Amino acid sequence: MQKLLLAVDRLSTWIGQFFAWSIVLLTLGISYEVFSRYVLNNPHDWALNGQIMLYGTLFMMAGAYTLAKAGHVRGDVLYGFFQPRTQASIDLLLYLVFFLPGIVALTWAGWTYANESLAIREKTFSATPLPLYPFKFIIPLAGAMLLLQGVVEIVRCVACLKTGEWPSREQDVEEVDVDKLKQMVHVKDEDIEALDRFVTGTAPAAQEQAR
Repeated sequence: MQKLLLAVDRLSTWIGQFFAWSIVLLTLGISYEVFSRYVLNNPHDWALNGQIMLYGTLFMMAGAYTLAKAGHVRGDVLYGFFQPRTQASIDLLLYLVFFLPGIVALTWAGWTYANESLAIREKTFSATPLPLYPFKFIIPLAGAMLLLQGVVEIVRCVACLKTGEWPSREQDVEEVDVDKLKQMVHVKDEDIEALDRFVTGTAPAAQEQAR
């Protein structure tokens, strides 16, 4: 069971990281439009619509990834002080009462919404219209991924209620690879420890300067 849970975590992580590249397209698109508008004096009426669709795709497809990393905002002023079983009980109740009905409704309505858009080949309202229906299929896709990851989180809650400990998660890479950063600037652990002792006043040199 644990392997299956981690497999879904990895799937959510891979999809989230894949769609994260849309931020690169979005940045390039905005940069090109600014250059074209203010340097070449040639603005494009479709640029804003394209930017909105890319940003919407990035935002929606990050949902399951963020859930897999337990990164969604929660009111944890008291939650963090609770025992794991109490946390799991609260999470399970909220998943069953709010999460599942909401995400199922989102996925179902999004699928209907996207198919209606496909049937009429819906486009944006601009002089140079862009196809809108491919973007609308992102809605049920994001909902389905959230639903899948949500089921995994519910299983984790049940497992925590049984064992008293939270099951492990698939860990993502660190934002900064500290070891590689040390190698790049040629810093050793001993140097960091010496600097720390100097700053805290525990090194001989720092004590001598204090005198």
